[in-house]
Amino acid sequence: MLNSFGNLLKVTSFGESHGPGVGVVVDGFPAGVAINLDNIQSELDRRKPGQSRITTQRRENDEFEILSGVFDGKSTGAPIAILIRNSDAKSKDYDHIKDSFRPSHADFTYQEKYGNRDYRGGGRSSARITAGWVAAGALAKQMISAKNIACYAYVSEVGNLKLEKSYLDLDLSKIDSNDVRCPDAETAKEMFSLIDEVRKSGDTVGGIITGVIQGVPVGLGEPLFGKLNAELGKAMLSINAVKGFELGSGFAGAKMKGSEHNDEFENKDGEIKTKTNHSGGIQGGISNGEDIFFNVAFKPVATIMQDQDSVDKDGKDVIVKGKGRHDPCVVPRAVPIIEAMSALVIADFYLLAQTNILRG
Repeated sequence: MLNSFGNLLKVTSFGESHGPGVGVVVDGFPAGVAINLDNIQSELDRRKPGQSRITTQRRENDEFEILSGVFDGKSTGAPIAILIRNSDAKSKDYDHIKDSFRPSHADFTYQEKYGNRDYRGGGRSSARITAGWVAAGALAKQMISAKNIACYAYVSEVGNLKLEKSYLDLDLSKIDSNDVRCPDAETAKEMFSLIDEVRKSGDTVGGIITGVIQGVPVGLGEPLFGKLNAELGKAMLSINAVKGFELGSGFAGAKMKGSEHNDEFENKDGEIKTKTNHSGGIQGGISNGEDIFFNVAFKPVATIMQDQDSVDKDGKDVIVKGKGRHDPCVVPRAVPIIEAMSALVIADFYLLAQTNILRG
């Protein structure tokens, strides 16, 4: 398995959903960065299960342990190892799918590729693994915040309900003001009701999260195969249940003319800026100093509390029905994951840019 992500700032993930714990090793994190432990816990609390009735009822405190790389409140430059222990796994809930393949899960592909799979909660394919990513992202957030770079994410769509406002017209400080993590109160209420209705019917629903990165300087990213947008796309598409990524105008840009889509330049108070931002803050794979914004599409959670046709490992027909505790919609808890992966990518490319400056 490929369990590491990043270039100079490399994150290696470990653990399984129903094993002793999950976590990460963050290598390449610079020395001397002040580490706020409460901030790391706060980010983990945003992702942890059991937050409301529209999330899984698995109860995990997600309290973390730093095993290395931090001393006297600052990073030492050594690898930072973070462990988050599992405390509320109910493996018996998955005994019924030990030999069967759940539709749209990783059961079949893992079994065929590796010949052995941990069926308890999906094992390595579980979204539980992302707890470690959020902890690593919290470190990255602290590093880039010192450079006045901030990463935000919010739920902009659930099923057929769409927030028809640009992030520029929203108060991003209100993202966590409700259980859906949509900064528009009225839309959030409608989204909550839809998720709750779907939950009661034993079904699930997908959604979209909008990401916004502000304060990114000009010059992050490399031409060709080191494009900033390509690495952001890779980061987002590595998150469980993600099926789509679009930057700036995204697919809507395909319907526009060049005269409509081009971001014209202007000299604004001695600084070169663009009049519009259809490019989403990245041109030629390199940040141009404007806000980076993007959308990430999540499919409906695959486990539903309804009968579905499937087969077992011997190819025999079976009926599979979900058991246990699962999210009816993943996007409310995925918001901190989007922010974490955004911060890791930006921090990594910031370090790459600094290395290029030193080499120059």
